[in-house]
Amino acid sequence: MGEVGHRYGDNYHILSDPFLSSLLATLCSKKTEQPLITDLIKILYHALLCRVVGLEFPCKKNTIQTRMSKFHKEAVLQAPLMDFNTKVVTVNLARAGIVPSQLSYEFFNHIFKPKYVRQDHIYINRVTDAKDHVVGSQISGYKIGGSIHNAMVLFPDPMGATGGSICATLNLYKKKIPGKPLKWIALNLIVTPEYLKTVKKEHPDLRVYALRLDRGLSSKRILKTTPGTYWDQEKGLNQFQYIVPGAGGLGELLNNAFV
Repeated sequence: MGEVGHRYGDNYHILSDPFLSSLLATLCSKKTEQPLITDLIKILYHALLCRVVGLEFPCKKNTIQTRMSKFHKEAVLQAPLMDFNTKVVTVNLARAGIVPSQLSYEFFNHIFKPKYVRQDHIYINRVTDAKDHVVGSQISGYKIGGSIHNAMVLFPDPMGATGGSICATLNLYKKKIPGKPLKWIALNLIVTPEYLKTVKKEHPDLRVYALRLDRGLSSKRILKTTPGTYWDQEKGLNQFQYIVPGAGGLGELLNNAFV
């Protein structure tokens, strides 16, 4: 419920929410500037986090006496509730991921046990050739706070374009960081068919949540079909690997640094 139907696979969730879609459309408008850009990012990620935690995080049976137990012995709540002792790691993919990851870190610190919450930092950028075509992703440095064993590892990165950055980051964690996480989850605002194809091939254990799927450079015939039906013919990236219709470069817009 509340998701766009598609044929990409069970690990990929594209939310269908008119309110969030409207806010995201406002964010993408060429008329929208700072500080509204950052404000909208925060609102959208707060909503996305609530959805992902409710659907993906561990629960356990709890018994809680409500305030009415003073008057009624029956005022006892028994239900499966969130396990707030769950370990959480949010990964900042600088630059576009700085604001979403910091917001996620603060969100979990307020609600979960702070001693089990941490933020890692990955300094990553696109690598382009002489014609400005993207040819890969390069990690120039990182600060990772230790093991990820039994943790929920989140990647709040707004644009899921080529899949290069998330795959390079997952390769780093899987090869160099000890521990087996409970889940790997990407939280994106917009994804493309190309992004989903890449992560499905290279890291099929990654779960993806997004607010919108952009495949605007597909043919009119393809756009009328259920997403994923003709995956090889869907196109959401231009020759410079930017998303269409997209939002422009959010890393640049969030930082007012257009380089």
